[in-house]
Amino acid sequence: MSDISSRARRKDVILSPREIEGLIADGRYIFILENKVIKADAWINYHPGGLKAIQHMVGRDATDEVTALHSAETRKQITRYQIGTIEKSWKNFVPPIQGGVFRKLCMEGEEESESESDGSGRSSSESTRAASLVFDGDQFSVRRRRGLEESDATSVTSMSSVSSSAIPDDLAFLDSQTKQEIDLDLSKYPALDPEVQEYIIQKYRLLSQRIQAEGLYECNYTAYAWEAARWSFLFASMLFFLHIGWYCTSGAFLGMFWSQLVFAAHDAGHVAITHNFTIDTLIGMIIAAPIGGLSLGWWKRTHNVHHIVTNSPEHDPDNQHLPIFAVNHRFLGNIWSTYHERLLPYDSVAKFLVPFQAYMYYPVLALGRFNLYVQSWKFLLLGQGPRKGIAWWHRYFELAGNAVFWYWFGYLLVYKSIPTPWSRFGFVMVAHMINMPLHVQLTISHFAMSTTDLGPNESFPMKMLRTTMDVDCPAWLDFFHGGLQFQAVHHLFPRVPRHNLRRAQKLVMEFCEEVKIPYALYGFVDGNREVIGKLSEVSRQATILAKCQRTVAERGDIFHGH
Repeated sequence: MSDISSRARRKDVILSPREIEGLIADGRYIFILENKVIKADAWINYHPGGLKAIQHMVGRDATDEVTALHSAETRKQITRYQIGTIEKSWKNFVPPIQGGVFRKLCMEGEEESESESDGSGRSSSESTRAASLVFDGDQFSVRRRRGLEESDATSVTSMSSVSSSAIPDDLAFLDSQTKQEIDLDLSKYPALDPEVQEYIIQKYRLLSQRIQAEGLYECNYTAYAWEAARWSFLFASMLFFLHIGWYCTSGAFLGMFWSQLVFAAHDAGHVAITHNFTIDTLIGMIIAAPIGGLSLGWWKRTHNVHHIVTNSPEHDPDNQHLPIFAVNHRFLGNIWSTYHERLLPYDSVAKFLVPFQAYMYYPVLALGRFNLYVQSWKFLLLGQGPRKGIAWWHRYFELAGNAVFWYWFGYLLVYKSIPTPWSRFGFVMVAHMINMPLHVQLTISHFAMSTTDLGPNESFPMKMLRTTMDVDCPAWLDFFHGGLQFQAVHHLFPRVPRHNLRRAQKLVMEFCEEVKIPYALYGFVDGNREVIGKLSEVSRQATILAKCQRTVAERGDIFHGH
């Protein structure tokens, strides 16, 4: 092991998959970037976007993910932590955080064969299993443990092909639903063969070069001048109607002001305005904290993970809304959240609410901003963001900013400027509930799309397009959607400023046609219909599951009665 460590200190040394597997087994954070082997141990706790995003890249060729989310300057800095190179194309492991199993390097004197590892984070003798079913009394948890076979489509599942006689009826039902979703995805999207996925990757990289060459990464500052004029108009209207005592109308303009500013904060969070990390982060934090009462740091921590493991029930925090919403049937089986590091129980509260989730969708989203306050304060008070590196001071800036927000909004505006409790209540509720279209916009691009895990061989661009939809609208309505209607394009190229996404969309559509990946594009009304239909379907599945559980309980009663 000491010999491997000394070799790894030389950046030009060629490391084999077996050696890299051994390093990961020892707890190292290793990923591949442009054929370079990167060890992230020294800076993972300094990463402004949190450590979870990096953990999901361990053992993978993360070139496309890192390139999409980071500037060329940042990527150059990352290569300072290079410990070697790979000789040929890389076959992805399943990251440890997703359940990948890694073997330590053999000790001196032990025999070792390179063929023992198939590159999926487990030995070839284990290759017939894609996952494990974990039973704990009446709780059921599906945890991703091993990689998926290239040629065995039946193993492409988050639930192993376990004998149906070994699985209770309710769990067999969830298993069958997962397999149906996987079969549907495999029939609609390109094959998972390495050659096919490599072709998609190369075409995606050519598309990235074309977008760069056409100047779509350059920010349109004139568009931001118009944005600033719109913000000023909305805020001034809020003050005017507040002055004349039209408190609910005033609250409506304040809510619209916040919604429009969120679009700019989203740009800043992706360093898509000035492309300078410090300047854009300051812009984003000023909008989020003293103006909006939220935390950009919390958003970055969740959003970066969302961009890596989009729509995964087990890993994507933007999908995890129990006990109110279950956006996929797998939430009906007590899954483990790798983000929150706890079980997401399908408990009695969830069993009561989920059957009605299609009806609760809009009312709950109308109150969504209150939840954002809670999540932001939890993030800041518990110090969940980076405490070291270039982002160490962000927490204190946002704590001070949130104190400023509650002073001007809570004290000066709501308490001092509005005379009666009911007027205050109306002002606050309207200001927050008018943000509902924004929250709908953020969810419809994913809730109706695929949530299946097709394994480590799936390319980054195919996964993004399989799990994300765009919302079609005329150009004059772009200000209303704030660029968030181009979520599929945005997931492929997060650093492209939103004012350029409509132009980029045409290039992405050409790319999709060339590589035969379906491009999901719905009108706003149709997109909403898809989401409501998906929520209704999961509610139906929850009803069936409840019947299965009652049947199992009745069988148990009969058995014990005898």
